[in-house]
Amino acid sequence: MTAAVLQLEQIYFYYGQQPVLENINLTVQPGEFLGIVGPNGSGKSTLLKIIVGLLPPSQGRVRLFGVDRANFKQYSRLGYVAQNVTAFDHAFPATVYEVVLSGLTPKLGLFTRPGPAAQKRVLQVLRQVGVEELESRPMGELSGGQQQRVLIARALAAEPELLILDEPTVGVDLQALEQFYQLLLMLQQEHGLTILLVSHDLGMVSKYAGSLACLNKKLYFRGAPADFWSEEIAAQVYGQR
Repeated sequence: MTAAVLQLEQIYFYYGQQPVLENINLTVQPGEFLGIVGPNGSGKSTLLKIIVGLLPPSQGRVRLFGVDRANFKQYSRLGYVAQNVTAFDHAFPATVYEVVLSGLTPKLGLFTRPGPAAQKRVLQVLRQVGVEELESRPMGELSGGQQQRVLIARALAAEPELLILDEPTVGVDLQALEQFYQLLLMLQQEHGLTILLVSHDLGMVSKYAGSLACLNKKLYFRGAPADFWSEEIAAQVYGQR
């Protein structure tokens, strides 16, 4: 039997004495597109940071691909796009190619010089996300939507099995927003990628994600988007802080 991609067991997190997450239990299966939604301050980004190892939980257990998070070393199996990463200064010196190439570090190691195979992989993922013509452009000159695609290409460079995105559409216009979600859907359906996406945009996530997890310190809902749309659930998630 294939192991779950992610298992969260009784996760708690506190800032000082302030509870941020309480008793979160969540399992993500291979190939799933899960949207995590909830009001501001509900603990969504904190949960992602716990999953990728940027924060330790105050209590509870995280398993990735069946392995306890503390013992997990196969970092190339994870792709992570952090929050607010599309605000590149116009003077930012790296080109699109260089940014995407840096995504191969988990696979190559810090001190391995990239060879022809690495260069081929960079061009492959740029083509996959539809921005191969931007290869030599400086990141700071790109639009928010273009930067977002490049950062997804960077996250995909090491061929991860789980792509984790934290509020990835901040600063992206409406047209680019639709294209962005269609890209994620293609990656899930055609390449079998498991996607975990945190967003405040409940309508857009409901349209594209196969399932939702609704969070407000506690996990109030986990299931199909169509099943979420009841006044009782919405009031619990967005009305109770």
